[in-house]
Amino acid sequence: MVNFVGAGCGAKDLITVRGMNLIKEADVIIYAGSLVNPELLEYKNEECEVYNSATMTLEEIIEVIKKAEEEGKKTVRLHTGEPSLYGAVREQMDELDKLGIKYRSTPGVSACFGAASSLDLEYTLPGISQSLVITRMEGKTKVPENESIESFAKHHASMAIYLSSSMTKELSEKLISGGYVSETPAAIVYKATWPDEKVILCTVGTLDSAAKENNITKTAIILIGDAISHSAYEKSKLYSADFETEYRAKKQ
Repeated sequence: MVNFVGAGCGAKDLITVRGMNLIKEADVIIYAGSLVNPELLEYKNEECEVYNSATMTLEEIIEVIKKAEEEGKKTVRLHTGEPSLYGAVREQMDELDKLGIKYRSTPGVSACFGAASSLDLEYTLPGISQSLVITRMEGKTKVPENESIESFAKHHASMAIYLSSSMTKELSEKLISGGYVSETPAAIVYKATWPDEKVILCTVGTLDSAAKENNITKTAIILIGDAISHSAYEKSKLYSADFETEYRAKKQ
């Protein structure tokens, strides 16, 4: 059995209990060494074989898994954050399907939620935004034309932009072109929840200068939207005294 496990956004204790237990039980771990906190490997047993996928091809990863299966070993494929987001897991699963190797997934805390915790954010503030757009700039991996930054920006929703911290000038221009004003609150969160985390508050218009001043070119998530300043929002009806729920009568 192969377990795809989300390592979480950085901090060692932000992996799920299930994920931690799977690491403890693993005979083989293949982890994304360029992004996964190596402290997570402290949970493994002494006999566990460890492979760093940062130096491996898809074929090499599958070969390690295939050999482990033939030897009756348990494999953990440890991915950064939440594997379903930019994790390149589907292509691995398809190869395992061809080989008849069973697998299952364990979710993880993605960087946008780690960053929200660092900033004490609520992305979905009433009267401000009720949606969170998770996207990226186009790089080596193409982005469909109808999923452009500009097309999402016109909604003025909260945005979490991955894999784009080396393109902040172009990103800023596209956000403004799409409909955000230059003064829209923004944040750059470098290595969210890691010990060396850095949080930079700025605006859409100052994204590029803020990134350059702090030497941010990778391993950062960019957050956009008025929810970041958490001002002028409406209170939720959930706890309002004049709102009746299944569990609470109106109190005024």
